[in-house]
Amino acid sequence: MWKEWFYFTKGQRVGIMVLLSLILCLLVVDWALPYFLPDTKQSSDLFEQQAKTFLDSLQSLPTSQFYSHSPYQKTWNQYPKTYEKQVLPTPVLSRFNPNELDSAGFVKLGLKPYVASNILKYRVKGGKFHKPEDFAKVWGISPEKFNELLPYIDMPTEIAVVTPSQPPRIVKKDVILELNSTDTAQLQQIRGIGIGYAKRIIAYRKRLGGFYNVAQLREVWGMTPELYTQIASHFTVNAQAITKITVNRASVERLMNHPYLNFSKAKAIYDLRRNKGKLTSSDQLKTIAEVDPATLYKLVPYLSFE
Repeated sequence: MWKEWFYFTKGQRVGIMVLLSLILCLLVVDWALPYFLPDTKQSSDLFEQQAKTFLDSLQSLPTSQFYSHSPYQKTWNQYPKTYEKQVLPTPVLSRFNPNELDSAGFVKLGLKPYVASNILKYRVKGGKFHKPEDFAKVWGISPEKFNELLPYIDMPTEIAVVTPSQPPRIVKKDVILELNSTDTAQLQQIRGIGIGYAKRIIAYRKRLGGFYNVAQLREVWGMTPELYTQIASHFTVNAQAITKITVNRASVERLMNHPYLNFSKAKAIYDLRRNKGKLTSSDQLKTIAEVDPATLYKLVPYLSFE
């Protein structure tokens, strides 16, 4: 019976031979492979040695060398430093009402923009300064700055007036404004001047180049004799603030943009300058037929013969 266990068919014998051949080949390859491959242990030791040398060299370098030779350092230095402290313009002190002045006016007084923003936010929420000392409570205004501005704070006395048919309103007394520096909000402090008249006054002042006489308010469109009589005493004029026309360099368009000149008058002045060369005084304009004496009289304060 035991012989039956060792009896194989021809196909089985072939399979056994193939299997034994494969086993033998694997044994030979396992034995010969180390002779054909590099020594991995030596390579690993060499890598560790090189890595250690590199780390030691890094530790010996000064820290500053990691940054001073950065390839981005040169490019970084080319960009301007936008974070430098902003230099504010020199303060220009003048009388002001903290309940009416705009943000540009506060900055002109020497307050920082964020302080001006705080004041406007306070007013938008319904806040109001009832006395000069209230202005010192604004966050960002130092005691020194408040003492500097205190003499210039102009807050008109207010009294409540009640009529049977109207709700209480505020009448502001003793308001005196400089006509060439006031704004629309300040103009509305004067009884009789609403937003419409205020805008017209400012627009006409811009066209003129500034007022040299309070009486020029009569020329504002819509101004009635009654209203002028009512408001005239509330204004003063700084004639030094007038923007003048440089006659010897002005174009016809620049000349005719002034309210006192039209195209024919502007062209006549321009032609006189071309024919005579540089003009030196307003007396030379008296020879122009288009410019009547009344117009020339009003125009002279706005002319410069530099």
